[in-house]
Amino acid sequence: LENLGILPDHCSDGEESPSTLGEPDQHQENNKALGPHICSTCGKELSSSYKLMLHQRTHTGEKPYECMVCGKGFSQAANLKTHHKVHSGEKPYPCSDCGSRFTHMGDLKRHQLLHSGEKPYSCPECGKSFSQLAHLKSHQQTHTGEKPFLCTHCEKTFSTAAKLKNHERVHTGERPYCCSYCPKRFALSGTLVKHERLHTGETPYQCGECGKGFAQLVSLKIHAQSHTGVNFYNCFHCDQSFSTSTKLKEHQRIHTGENLYQCTECGKSFTIESKLLKHQRVHTGEKPM
Repeated sequence: LENLGILPDHCSDGEESPSTLGEPDQHQENNKALGPHICSTCGKELSSSYKLMLHQRTHTGEKPYECMVCGKGFSQAANLKTHHKVHSGEKPYPCSDCGSRFTHMGDLKRHQLLHSGEKPYSCPECGKSFSQLAHLKSHQQTHTGEKPFLCTHCEKTFSTAAKLKNHERVHTGERPYCCSYCPKRFALSGTLVKHERLHTGETPYQCGECGKGFAQLVSLKIHAQSHTGVNFYNCFHCDQSFSTSTKLKEHQRIHTGENLYQCTECGKSFTIESKLLKHQRVHTGEKPM
């Protein structure tokens, strides 16, 4: 942990120690101090000035603890320690239904919703339900259309800073997430999870009609249309229709000539990311699985 810039110190009361901030004595004194510790931004009252300091970071966005592998920042050292399991490959939380293992307890709980079918998060605008809060928040941006985060490489805009950072790896070539089973690396943690299912054989998404299992939700959705024969996404440039909005967007770039994905080695551009990744093997010599 010291190699990650984290000091394994903890206070006797179980809170994260601020020894990395150089104020251990002050922290102990703050825990004993009497009187209210009130956030000047939202009015919330905390039990100590140290807890108040941590809380205020939710308003300021301060993230002093940075992962040395991928550069992601965190407001607390404990959160950085938890995040580092993504890179180390440690997966201490197994699913009792299918045996899949997860880095974080939260990931396991979200995964178990796939088995239960529970969708506790509903959109107040249209009523659509989701199994994960992050999916609901992403969906809600389809109603507002707000995308304030701009990519400096291609001027594409995004609704969150996290989505922008993930996109920028297309331009930088950064791949911080390594497969536990083979040497392949990935730009996104979600892509790594999907890839590792090729090794484990996990198929958490099952068709309600025929029982066939799939490693990815999008594969299940495409398969489900084989029972209905309906393509819902129509191109307004031509008469073609598609089973997913992603396929429609990729197809429409043929009409617009838009090339979003550029090779950092030779500058060649592509309409979809998968074609760029396939092209990059020319430079790396990597052979497909």
